Amino acid sequence: MLFRHREGASMSARTAHRLVWLAALLPSVIFLAHLDASAIASTSAVLNSTGRLTGVAGLSMLLMAAILSARVPGFDRPFGGLTRLWRTHHLLGAWSLILLLLHPVLLAFSAAGASIDSAAATLLPPLSDLASWSGWAALVLMMIFLAPSFSFFGRPRYERWKKIHRLAGPAVALALVHDFWLSRGLPTWLDIALWSALALLAVGAVGWRFVFSRRIGRLAYTVSEVTAVANNVVELSLEPHGRKLRHEAGNFIYLTLEDASLAAGRGEEHPYTLSSSPDERQLRVAIKSLGDASRATQTIRPGTTARVEGPYGRFFVTPDRVPEPELWVAGGIGVTPFLARMRHLQRRGETADVCMIFCVQDPAREIFATELQNLADQLEGFRLNIHYFYREGPLSGSYLDEACPDISRRSVYICGPEPLNALVQQHAAAAGIAASRIHTEEFELL
Repeated sequence: MLFRHREGASMSARTAHRLVWLAALLPSVIFLAHLDASAIASTSAVLNSTGRLTGVAGLSMLLMAAILSARVPGFDRPFGGLTRLWRTHHLLGAWSLILLLLHPVLLAFSAAGASIDSAAATLLPPLSDLASWSGWAALVLMMIFLAPSFSFFGRPRYERWKKIHRLAGPAVALALVHDFWLSRGLPTWLDIALWSALALLAVGAVGWRFVFSRRIGRLAYTVSEVTAVANNVVELSLEPHGRKLRHEAGNFIYLTLEDASLAAGRGEEHPYTLSSSPDERQLRVAIKSLGDASRATQTIRPGTTARVEGPYGRFFVTPDRVPEPELWVAGGIGVTPFLARMRHLQRRGETADVCMIFCVQDPAREIFATELQNLADQLEGFRLNIHYFYREGPLSGSYLDEACPDISRRSVYICGPEPLNALVQQHAAAAGIAASRIHTEEFELL
């Protein structure tokens, strides 16, 4: 199952994200440092300077967003996981679009100080003005590929969203052409040096993402076993052809299946959380039927060729052991990362001061029920509680207090649907647990 990871960020992760924002804002700071008194001598001059500033800031944020899209395994760890890194990527993309939309508007208002014709020429330049039109083309492409990322337009189909996002490459290239051609934001030598450095990093990131990762970043596997663990849920066991993927409990991978009989999803990569222990030879992923591709996967056949890329994400702070008391709350298929960690702890013979609450609608939807209970019985100090919505209603503070009386001294890990996620976070905060000790994963498009 795939999740979006949003955990209480560590100090090092917060520092990493701040450094990204500082790097994105650096060109703007340099631009402001090179302004002179003439930049604020009149309303028209202020509008012109502000318009150029939005261009500089928007382009730098666009390039930084492209740099963060590399998806190199391990690069996401200092940021607290790939999905936390991509949250910053999404914010940079959104702000770059807003700033670059303001860029021509502010310049047009500035030109209006001279004449309406000048303002119109700024917004609609002659066809021979390729420098300006390259900027407009970049902006149009940005609106196309970034629009589906905003919730206002509804939830996009995953594969369609991915394909549209490929327009980011041409958009970045056209934006750089526009900047290098006009070069009005910074001194010429600094403009060339700064944007060339950022452009090289962005091109390298995009090159890895769409070219090299497909050739050297993916490992070959074969589906060796398909186990139906519940209605509309299967667990695939994947046997490596050669080199085995090294991962931690709580990581996720991008999985590509090549079964020609698949009704949907053949050759498409989809992110799934690993359910296997890191020291198993095989990889295991539990997949619930939630869309066309995952529905088709329910009928996958052993022997199918698979490609695996990763690992990504960082859910557990210490995935190999339980150094302090913990509370785990899982909802439905959200049990997957917890199952991986239980399997790992059991194989290592570790003790675990863990209180786990597994929330399901009814016994028929209690996936991995027998194995979870067996693992809980084998792990010293582990307590497993099953909460049934049909019988007990939504998870309540009183249930949490009864199941885990010492909740205030525990770190909390939550994985499940957003309503459950929010509810447990509220109860944990009310119990006095600091945000840095609350770690969550949510069902979300990546």
